[in-house]
Amino acid sequence: MATSGSAQVPVQAFSSRVSTAPATNLAPRHSALVRVTHWITTLCFFALLVSGIEIVISHPRFYWGETGTVLTTPLFQLPIPSSRRSVPTGYGYVLPDQNGWSRALHFEAAWIAVLTGLLYVISGLLTRHFRKDLVPRKADLSWRALLTSFAKPLRFERPSAAEASSYNGLQRLTYLFVIFVLFPLVIWSGLAMSLAFASTFPWSVTLLGGRQSARTIHFFVSLALVLFLFVHVLMVCLAGFWSRTGAMITGRTGTRKEHT
Repeated sequence: MATSGSAQVPVQAFSSRVSTAPATNLAPRHSALVRVTHWITTLCFFALLVSGIEIVISHPRFYWGETGTVLTTPLFQLPIPSSRRSVPTGYGYVLPDQNGWSRALHFEAAWIAVLTGLLYVISGLLTRHFRKDLVPRKADLSWRALLTSFAKPLRFERPSAAEASSYNGLQRLTYLFVIFVLFPLVIWSGLAMSLAFASTFPWSVTLLGGRQSARTIHFFVSLALVLFLFVHVLMVCLAGFWSRTGAMITGRTGTRKEHT
């Protein structure tokens, strides 16, 4: 009897250790369509950023109204040399002119981004992705919750597992603003600079104040999107760069659970 009792002790201890050992499970994070549209938009954004910089360098002066030329007093100008000698910037030299390929790439990447964005928005509405994941809850809109969401990144605090599992109120509002305000405005102002679009829909250009006003608005909205990109990458790094990037590639994120 004693032998039988002594043999049961290590078996029970071993069973206890097995039952409480943490195991890694893969929890669903992003759908396939969200992941595909995210990476296509990322590639298009960088193509638009690089080509947009080259386009600005060809004429780093901005105006307000319908027309603006080298003989017009600019609203403001960037303190950089131009890639064209005919554009007065105060510098005695010009940069290499890359205006040809940059405009072609900008146009192509813009249309790919627009079509990808339409697919994402339509899918988000049909699957209720925006309602479930991006529309703020009532508790998220309190001043205390919003202030906490804003203050933690400033202190470089890493979010807890519970906080990282979903977007906070400030993130939800930001994503909605980017998707439904900034992106439509940057598309609208970009199209307004097209002579074909302006002749077909002149009212859309008039609402922006003219073609040169549209170019100036396009520039500032683009700066806002670049700022959003930097903040987005910072938040990803705080939450765990490799785990978040992996989740956007595989669609799942690792979570640790206790087996009972």
